[in-house]
Amino acid sequence: MTRVPLSILDLAPISAGSDAATALRNTIELAQHAEQWGYRRYWIAEHHFVAVASASPAVLIGQIAAATNRIRVGSGAVQLSHTTAAAVVESFGMLDAFHPGRIDLGLGRSAQRRVTKPKKPRPPRPEPPREWREVDGVVIPPPFDLRGLLGTGRVRATMSILQQPEAVAPDFAEQVGDIMAMLSGTYEVDGFDVHAVPGEGAALTPWIFGSSKGQSAQVAGALGLPFVASYHITPATALEAVDAYRAAFVPSAALPRPYVVLSADIVVADNTATARHLASTYGQWVYSIRAGGGAIPYPDPDDCVALTDEQLAVVADRLATQFVGNPDEVAERLETLQRATRADELVITSVTHRHEDRLRSHELIAKRWGLTS
Repeated sequence: MTRVPLSILDLAPISAGSDAATALRNTIELAQHAEQWGYRRYWIAEHHFVAVASASPAVLIGQIAAATNRIRVGSGAVQLSHTTAAAVVESFGMLDAFHPGRIDLGLGRSAQRRVTKPKKPRPPRPEPPREWREVDGVVIPPPFDLRGLLGTGRVRATMSILQQPEAVAPDFAEQVGDIMAMLSGTYEVDGFDVHAVPGEGAALTPWIFGSSKGQSAQVAGALGLPFVASYHITPATALEAVDAYRAAFVPSAALPRPYVVLSADIVVADNTATARHLASTYGQWVYSIRAGGGAIPYPDPDDCVALTDEQLAVVADRLATQFVGNPDEVAERLETLQRATRADELVITSVTHRHEDRLRSHELIAKRWGLTS
């Protein structure tokens, strides 16, 4: 059977007892193997002040691209609220100059201060609570309420230092439009032509990352750009995001029709029992994020305290939507996700405590999926 392409999303995770330098070396090694195993892309997530080493995607992308030969390398995704359109175009334009035709520019929103137009207050419309359900075999849990997490003092404090004091980020759609104008050489400010060097004329098509049917999906569709839906982080709303993107899609010079990528979190091992053991500390890792402290070093399954029932309830949605098992079992769930969403491509993230287990997880699913180098 012909399957859609498979790609990798990497956070450069730091394992308990290890450090950032080791995590970064591991990422380079995994990327080199991913190229040999036939993966289409290798994307780097952006995270700050937690136990992952992917704080600067552009820098890490350059290192990965230099250490590989063919695989496309990109961001999954640059958080626009932490930077400017000009900085994004110039840094990725430089990457494209060094590695022409191999760089993917992924763009995402983040929960920072933004310029907003005053709106007439409206009473909130309560939504009925959602229940666990399945859509064509894909598990759709109730949404996790992020308001408590985003409102914690630690999160607010760390987010505040990712921007200059008193700075506010422009509207996401405006930032994406500015990036596209700079890439095409049509950008103006206050009546003056501005040319990004490097950047202008670079062979870069923005990829929009989103988790719901909100602005990201709408912007991607309206501008005719490829869209990446985050099932691995927001399984409750990822399918809605895909539907909203397709409904909003307008053909463009970049794309004649919608192009959808779905993400999935997986752990694959030679047998089911081993895979479940390797994934047994995923809940602790996710709980550390949702409890407001940020991702801890990835726990060792041989030496980790089990979650309480109360803690398990906080991460139940992510545990139920992580694909864990032998190659056949995980491939079946990936096929179901692709079939239900009609995704054009899947991107997987696989985190384990030991680097060799993470390599094996990616190798096994690559072989089972039928990838060829």
